Amino acid sequence: MRRFIIVAAAVALALGSAPAGAQTREAPEIPFVSVPNFLKYPPTMNLGEALGVAENSKGHIILLNHPGTATSGPLYGNATTNLLEFDDQGNFVREIGQGVYGLGYGHAVRFDDDDNLWVVDKGTNAVTKFDPAGYVTLNLGRRPEGFDHYEHVDPREARHVDGYFQGPTDVGWDADGNIYVSDGYMNSRVAKMNEWGDWIKSWGSYGTGDDELRLPHSLQVDREGFVYVADRTNRRIQKYDSDGNFVKTILLNVPFDKNRQPVLGNPRPNQPDNTAPWALCISGGETQYLFAADEEPGRIYKLTLDGEILGWLGESGRRLGQFNWIHGISCRDENELLIADLNNWRVQKLLLYQTALPTDDE
Repeated sequence: MRRFIIVAAAVALALGSAPAGAQTREAPEIPFVSVPNFLKYPPTMNLGEALGVAENSKGHIILLNHPGTATSGPLYGNATTNLLEFDDQGNFVREIGQGVYGLGYGHAVRFDDDDNLWVVDKGTNAVTKFDPAGYVTLNLGRRPEGFDHYEHVDPREARHVDGYFQGPTDVGWDADGNIYVSDGYMNSRVAKMNEWGDWIKSWGSYGTGDDELRLPHSLQVDREGFVYVADRTNRRIQKYDSDGNFVKTILLNVPFDKNRQPVLGNPRPNQPDNTAPWALCISGGETQYLFAADEEPGRIYKLTLDGEILGWLGESGRRLGQFNWIHGISCRDENELLIADLNNWRVQKLLLYQTALPTDDE
């Protein structure tokens, strides 16, 4: 089996400029293999855009899929979201959440420590919690009513209202059960609530300063309660404490070939050295690691929680082991990643630090 690993490229998105003082850092390439055809489903249910993937404590996988069929309703673009469950061997189990009012244009899925599934929907401005059986047990935010005109307002003119979201993107929790939502496409902030969804505070506004954000696209919380935000348009990861106090900026700044033809769009030889983070994941295990993915050159980076880049893998493309917009990562095991490979319409299972697939005897 051929193994495809890294390089560089680009996509046509206006993603801002490099923070002052950004310099490249050398880091080793991590060998890996991608398991072919890991998810098993009949040809009657081809996947659409794979926006998110999450794994619970039993190894069951939820895929946030944007299928080709659209429901009615005044959502931005198509109203299109389904939640597909697979077992630990990749076999299709069921679809959940059919007809749920909070699902319209889903953006992220996460499991909490009790195997509750949380779905963040930028189309309905809602965050919905499902118990392991598939019942809705909590709704945060509020979907625009049928007569409301849904539009992308200028984030510089967004008006923050407690309890409401505008284009939310991700969700995480601290050890006390507090809920954090990156609120996201228009509000440029992080919201904090208690376990029942009671509003505590928010921080952030549109801009380029340490306490400002431009499209917080993904969010994770470590065991100590530090919050990591993929500040996509500012091309950086911002680390805060649980009260929203700024801790540090983390950059994805490993050198890459800027003249390479990207999988989508034109070459961008003058782009900054640091790349734009799209997806974040913090691993389980005794030592937690931060995984971050960029859109171009299509890499995944393994970092310490202090931001040291330990290594990288992957490149943009359409072959197995290449990626076309990584939109979600699941990393319960630091050596096994599940990747929502959005524009390739698939999920890839990656085995890190391997050069060949395991045999049946292993």
